[in-house]
Amino acid sequence: MIQTQNLRKSYGTTPALRGINLQVQPGELFGLIGPDGAGKTTLIRILATLLLADEGSAQLDHKDVVADYRAIRRSIGYMPGRFSLYQDLTVEENLTFFATIFGTTIEENYALIRDIYVQLEPFKDRRAGKLSGGMKQKLALCCALIHKPTVLLLDEPTTGVDPVSRQEFWEMLQRLKAKNITILVSTPYMDEASLCDRVALMQDGAILQVDEPDNIVNSYDKPLLAVKAADIYQLIQDLRQFEPAHTVFPFGEYVHLSLKSVVWPELIHGYLLDKGHTDIEIRQAAPTIEDIFMEKSQV
Repeated sequence: MIQTQNLRKSYGTTPALRGINLQVQPGELFGLIGPDGAGKTTLIRILATLLLADEGSAQLDHKDVVADYRAIRRSIGYMPGRFSLYQDLTVEENLTFFATIFGTTIEENYALIRDIYVQLEPFKDRRAGKLSGGMKQKLALCCALIHKPTVLLLDEPTTGVDPVSRQEFWEMLQRLKAKNITILVSTPYMDEASLCDRVALMQDGAILQVDEPDNIVNSYDKPLLAVKAADIYQLIQDLRQFEPAHTVFPFGEYVHLSLKSVVWPELIHGYLLDKGHTDIEIRQAAPTIEDIFMEKSQV
């Protein structure tokens, strides 16, 4: 449903995409996972026909994003990272406006947005600018769906949204996927990777790995420990000087330490005692998508 070949894009002398090759299957919920500056927004904007690539090509449903941009715009739903609906129009007015643009009505495609819109309906006469973050998100999704698109392009839709609204949003995406809508969603939140069928880990305009989330996690082959001490900042500095250390980065209240080879925890404990650390805790840690991302980023 979505295919790119060697997509490249630069802003001045700064590369944003470095030869992106990607395939998203029909009906798939596919995630672009990476921090700010990874190239996620640039890629989605090219696929949405809002930006031209410097090199390479891309197709949505066998239509070229340059030659067939008019047809693509009729068949996709797009949610930009920033709320971009008319804030002085009400919920119902915004939805009616977008339906009219695509030559349809709210009633005609109401079944597609029903599960989302029922939460908005009590506020249908409220101006969009007065909605909460979670409600703005639901309204934007309704407007992106009202013309019954075959592909949804969602650019960091849960950034800045409270945890409950984030969970509700992903539940809505799962229901839309069940209706055979292909969904490409970008997010900086590593924990959201597990909610996708497949993900692409992105960093500095390049794809580090593409696979199912479980396969990515299971590919981790380094011993991994969670380490804690009274002075976390100094702990990080000292562990980075520890010769067997492979990667060291903060992970909540712990520090995740991956090792080049198996090292007895007692050896690490003794090393940290010699460095003056107190309240030392060392335990085995299960790898996450974030651990794999940090591993790939070091290459």
